[in-house]
Amino acid sequence: VQLQASGGGLVQAGGSLRLSCAASGFNLDYYAIGWFRQVPGKQREGISYISKSGDESGLRTYYADPVKGRFTISRDNAKNTVYLQMNSLKPEDTAVYYCAARARDGSYVVTQPLSYDYWGQGTQVTVSS
Repeated sequence: VQLQASGGGLVQAGGSLRLSCAASGFNLDYYAIGWFRQVPGKQREGISYISKSGDESGLRTYYADPVKGRFTISRDNAKNTVYLQMNSLKPEDTAVYYCAARARDGSYVVTQPLSYDYWGQGTQVTVSS
């Protein structure tokens, strides 16, 4: 079971990037996916979430306030990939971005790292002013 986060890079403020979270060895349809980011000296911050495909409650998404209206999370089941489209980037978005997967059902906090079972290796996003 492996997750691969990619798509980071250097971009000017106001620009866009699309991060990808690709899976190998398992079908992402059966996993809820969270995106997190972390800067040195700070805790990992949960910024977005998408529920499992076929969730009986319907596909659900979440965005933390700092990214709401600018970031969009989506699934491409055919490619076994979850995307995070990031628009109107700001210097404060600079961080290492991680994706994480959870298969377990039940109640959990989508922004809590301990809620997830598998993690990608992280991809650096740097936004210059």
